[in-house]
Amino acid sequence: MASAITGPVPLPDSRYDLSTYWGRVQHCAEISDPTMLLNTSKDISNAKQMIWDYRNGVIPSMTPELWRAKKILDSAIHPDTGETVMLPFRMSSCVLSNLVVTAGMLTPNLGTFGTLFWQIANQSLNVAINTANANKSHPLTTKQVVTNYSLAVTASCSVALGLNAIVPRLKSLKPNTRMILGRLVPFAAVVSAGIVNVFLMRSEEIKKGITVFDEEGKPQGTSQTAAVYAVGETAASRVINATPVMVIPPLILARLEKNFLKNKPQFVNIGVNIGLIFATSLVALPFALAVFPQRRTLPVSSLESKFHDLKDEKGNTIKNLEFNRGI
Repeated sequence: MASAITGPVPLPDSRYDLSTYWGRVQHCAEISDPTMLLNTSKDISNAKQMIWDYRNGVIPSMTPELWRAKKILDSAIHPDTGETVMLPFRMSSCVLSNLVVTAGMLTPNLGTFGTLFWQIANQSLNVAINTANANKSHPLTTKQVVTNYSLAVTASCSVALGLNAIVPRLKSLKPNTRMILGRLVPFAAVVSAGIVNVFLMRSEEIKKGITVFDEEGKPQGTSQTAAVYAVGETAASRVINATPVMVIPPLILARLEKNFLKNKPQFVNIGVNIGLIFATSLVALPFALAVFPQRRTLPVSSLESKFHDLKDEKGNTIKNLEFNRGI
């Protein structure tokens, strides 16, 4: 994010009002814009220079070009490290990166091997995105990443295979109801494993706390309470993000298979499935991401006692502290 560029002049968080849900939706639509993937390393470097110039008083006010530069950095730069996030794991790549694995998981009648393959592929992508975008106060070791990845894969595969075995045995339900429940099994697996994944991959943050900052962006220590908020809200956001993409397309596809797609070749079904997932992801992602702000502000009274009497450089009592929630 552009906030990683340092300087004495405060940088506006967004051209939109992030205190409102609709403002965050508009902001999230910008940072998840797939066209941002077309920016080159030179574009990112130029954007960094422009933002540095603004933050250090060289450029006196925000201009359309500066807002464009901020959008480029917000979609490509990690807010804690200032480093460029690997392209497939940026928020601007979220829709495209998830398209293939989501389509795979939602393919009807996968069988055991197909279910295992796509659940493993999905959790591999989740771990990569978590690692690339998480709060960097306490990076995990390679051993911790491998251990947590293994546990997340085990959770997702267990839920998926378990529900796939249970649903057909629910003889008291109508065949159509069983079919719909079967289509929603990937959603249950993704949600349960996604929650496990977030808490495991970011367990060090809860144990040791994450860095909190004052309004000037200066670090004021680490807080375990802030970490609980950050990780908990991120886990909740995974459920919210997954719900429209994993629920709406399979329900629509099940409906279409009764008429429009009836007796159509398999490749037509696959194409419609991918189209539904892509359209739903593109529309729903900003609304889901916007539920919780990425830069969270909490009153010091909500944090540990060591933060209650903090003073800024002017001797004024600090009332609020903020932190990067992570993604």
